Amino acid sequence: MRPTLEEKVVIRDARGRGLKVFAETCPQYLFLTRHDLDKPGLEGAKWMCSPPPREQADQDALWQALALGDIQTVSSDHAPYRFDETGKLSAGPGATFKQIANGLPGLETRLPLLFDALVSRGRPEFAGRGLDAFVNLTATAPAAIYNLPGKGALLPGYDADIAIWDPARTITIADEAMHDRTGFTPFAGRNVTGWPEHVLVRGEDVVTAGSLRARPGSGRWLRRDGGPAAEPTGRLTADMDPQRNFGAALLT
Repeated sequence: MRPTLEEKVVIRDARGRGLKVFAETCPQYLFLTRHDLDKPGLEGAKWMCSPPPREQADQDALWQALALGDIQTVSSDHAPYRFDETGKLSAGPGATFKQIANGLPGLETRLPLLFDALVSRGRPEFAGRGLDAFVNLTATAPAAIYNLPGKGALLPGYDADIAIWDPARTITIADEAMHDRTGFTPFAGRNVTGWPEHVLVRGEDVVTAGSLRARPGSGRWLRRDGGPAAEPTGRLTADMDPQRNFGAALLT
């Protein structure tokens, strides 16, 4: 789920009834509002996604939900549609909003945006826990939810997957600085403080000073099962429980 203000309430209510619910949000819902779509011509199509960015109040509610643990992760929801006839404008220059591909590129900017907000600026909802929250939301929690072995922490026996940041480096996000082929970023013009300088995967250098050094084929497929996140709670909701739904049987 990529919750807004109303959906945050639904998530908390569901957990209060004993349901196992996991929730995520994305950078566009934490850093953009509907006003970012208010551009001349078709320019606003660059900011179109589903659900759309909403109001500042929704942003604030999502940050609060992250701080309270109602939302556990922040994903990129990367949708690299180019702003041309191969992507966003595949239905032509006169396309209606229903004909424009929905989705935003966000893979490369996700971590810098979050580091800037949580660590450099110190979102007040986290009361000094910004660095811990950054690590948990981007590494520890996803690894635990998806039951990824040897990931999500710096511990003996774990993979040495490490991103080393320059916390003082300030960068202006720009279209031309992105490494994907989308050709634009919805966060162009934003200044962020804190930037990854060096990245290791299983102890091997893959990025140094902004240059990619990974070897083709060096990735590794991780076999996993569902883990604790996928285990049934052992509790049935009233409509599924024959003891509480007047004896109705479930059809399988």
